[in-house]
Amino acid sequence: MHKLIRNLLLVSPAVAGLVFGVQLSASAQLVAEAEAGNSQILDKINNYSQEGRSKSRNQVTNVNQLRDVSPTDWAYEALRSLVDRYGCIAGFPNQTYRGSQALTRYEFAAGLNSCLNQIERLIASSEAVSAEDLETINRLTQEFEAELATLGGRVDELESRTAILEDNQFSTTTKLEAEAVFGISSEFNNTDFNEVVFQDRVRLAFVSSFTGEDALYTRLDASNAIFNTEDDDGNFTGFQTTNANEVGVPLETGALTYQTAPNDNNLEIGWLAYYFPLGDKIDVYLPAAFPLWQDFVPTLSPYLDSFTGATGSLSSFAESSPIYKIGLASGGGVGLNFSPLEFVTVSAGFFGGDSFNPVENEDGGLFNEEFSVLGQVTVSLLDDRLQVAGTYVRGQFGADDNTIYDLGVGTADARQPFGDDIKVESNSFGVEAAFQLNDRFALNAFGMYTDAQEDDGDGEADIWSYGAGLSLPDFGKEGNLAAIFAGVEPYADDQSNPIHLEGLYKYQFNDNVSITPGVIYIINPNGNDDDDDALLGVLRTTFTF
Repeated sequence: MHKLIRNLLLVSPAVAGLVFGVQLSASAQLVAEAEAGNSQILDKINNYSQEGRSKSRNQVTNVNQLRDVSPTDWAYEALRSLVDRYGCIAGFPNQTYRGSQALTRYEFAAGLNSCLNQIERLIASSEAVSAEDLETINRLTQEFEAELATLGGRVDELESRTAILEDNQFSTTTKLEAEAVFGISSEFNNTDFNEVVFQDRVRLAFVSSFTGEDALYTRLDASNAIFNTEDDDGNFTGFQTTNANEVGVPLETGALTYQTAPNDNNLEIGWLAYYFPLGDKIDVYLPAAFPLWQDFVPTLSPYLDSFTGATGSLSSFAESSPIYKIGLASGGGVGLNFSPLEFVTVSAGFFGGDSFNPVENEDGGLFNEEFSVLGQVTVSLLDDRLQVAGTYVRGQFGADDNTIYDLGVGTADARQPFGDDIKVESNSFGVEAAFQLNDRFALNAFGMYTDAQEDDGDGEADIWSYGAGLSLPDFGKEGNLAAIFAGVEPYADDQSNPIHLEGLYKYQFNDNVSITPGVIYIINPNGNDDDDDALLGVLRTTFTF
């Protein structure tokens, strides 16, 4: 055997790779990947622990098991000898050997280490190992002493870190994701009714997977970041000043993504949903509480849409088209994405308003007074750099809560075109597009129209909205984001256009902390020519882990 190894070493290290095989490549790859992050350590150490034990599923017991090795190959006899005499060769799961690939000294050392372990077992079991082979192995061990020592040190460290993770792991199926937002904001041109505020919002999400392809999201929210034009049910309210005879109206538009209905920082369920695939072409979204259309529907708003999070746009309006904020439910529903072709995605979904409430006269039930239905077709072109979509949303809203648009977008007349206590039906149509020239430049645009009608009357309203954004990711530093956005928030056809202009710069301090200063300027913020323009300043700090 020593002559064979010596001759192969003289030819090239790549040829030596043929001798020691995939076992050495897998071992070296294990060490490299382990250094990339703790998330893969448990799986990798489990794989490593199988090396050298009784035949693993990739162990080769006969050289003919390797589909890409034939008797005519010049190294065939060498491989056959190593398999028959020492059994220190393994193949890839697809029964290939890939003997022509190059290898480093560390990879060679990993393979040598596997063969050393095998020979030690043979000696311990009193099986014959020739003196010449032992001499050759001894010389190789001395030659690769440094690499073998380094490899052993890395494995020891890996095993130590794995033991710590196993002892302290939260769950084998669940990981924790969190976002905390500190925001300072103020409106500088209507200060009679808008004060400087320091607000916060915290989200804790437990993400569980049971098959490796599914995901159960259980999210807990706490916040004091209110948007003062909405009550607990999302209905528009006026603002009473200290003078009981004077009623003022604050901004109706310009809500920020982290602003919510008030809950005084009480911890509550903020989202509960389950994702799972059906075959290769269908992905199912099954929400039980507080779903959003953008949870599963492509919104074609790269970098600005962070799913009501605080890492994209500052405002809820600039995040994505308002059509995705129609008919959001406190209850549950179902959604799916179907990909009949690689470049086509068909999305469909149904949300029941108060689907958990069994009382009929309170608009309860999954299929009673309040629901919304969405359908969308998305087409990806130019290697996914260009995407276009057409969207339709049907909404039906009970008298108790007839707000068409949620999350603070649009004027009061657009959100509730017929006032309180009136059942409303709406049909909305939208188009969306996104173009990403490269990794540093992205454009998005949308337009939408809503036809709203009284359910039991003749009232009718036409509501419009449109906008476009420019995003410059990694601007100045990896993870940063510079963006500008211009558009018109949803408004009724008898109102002035509430023109929304927004600019922001997110500076990513590290993987977990970012700070985003920005400005929002709104012309006709309440859809009235007599309104003063609004100037909002925002300083947002976001912590994620």
